[in-house]
Amino acid sequence: MNIYAVLILQLVVASATHIVAKAVTAHVDAVTLTFLRTIISGLGMIILLRARKVSWSIERKDLKRLVLLGFLGIPLNQFLYLYGIGFSTAANGALLYATTPVLVMVLSGFLLKETITVRKAAGIFLAFVGVAIVIFERGLDFSSGTTFGNVVIFIGVIAWAFFSVLGRPLILKYGALKVTCLAILIGTGIFFPVGMVSVLVNPIAAFSVSDWLGILYLGIGTSIVGYVLWYYAIGRIEVSKVAVFANGQPVLATVLAVIFLDYAITGNFVVGGVMTLTGVIVTQLG
Repeated sequence: MNIYAVLILQLVVASATHIVAKAVTAHVDAVTLTFLRTIISGLGMIILLRARKVSWSIERKDLKRLVLLGFLGIPLNQFLYLYGIGFSTAANGALLYATTPVLVMVLSGFLLKETITVRKAAGIFLAFVGVAIVIFERGLDFSSGTTFGNVVIFIGVIAWAFFSVLGRPLILKYGALKVTCLAILIGTGIFFPVGMVSVLVNPIAAFSVSDWLGILYLGIGTSIVGYVLWYYAIGRIEVSKVAVFANGQPVLATVLAVIFLDYAITGNFVVGGVMTLTGVIVTQLG
């Protein structure tokens, strides 16, 4: 599969995640939602591994890093995002995840010794400015509650950046599918005790059909399809070039809002969108 087709598909999945997550967290608390999401994705991963007849074995020396990836991917990234989005907005969440390339570029330079070229840095900066134009045009409310949510989400974004960079050596060694599956299963195990208590305290029988559809999307669409595509791309090209596609999330999330929420496209949206896409292209050529 063409690597850019993979990245575009992953971008669509990730962008829709912000809208779905905001809708579901209005009715389901973050701990319960994270728990159900990880259980669904964990079971899906087991089925996927068996169907593809992928070996479960890994070298003992790589176990610590896998455990770290599981902790970064589930308790930190997934839970903190879902908790923070309850205080913030889908647009804010998308904007904060658009900072991923900046974080990844710095981490890749230090941890993976990837070259940070002037063109690559300029492309990421241009794309981020484009995203900011789009999101600020919609109006960011940095009230105390929103600011708290943004901070929580941003910690989750930092975890996602580490998840992306630290996962690359194992992806090159074992493959994207195997590393993604094992990391999610380990993360699910780490989060299980807290999530189980939450489910017992908050009965899930009251959840609506739309709530369950949202949970299924987050568990299968985001955690399985989105994660595997992300790690697959990281195994093919530099992490920083993969991460820059996160800059497209706010733009696409706005498009989805236009379609489903009757938002109006403005001149700022067009300008910001063009800048973002230009930044992506410049970075890919860097």
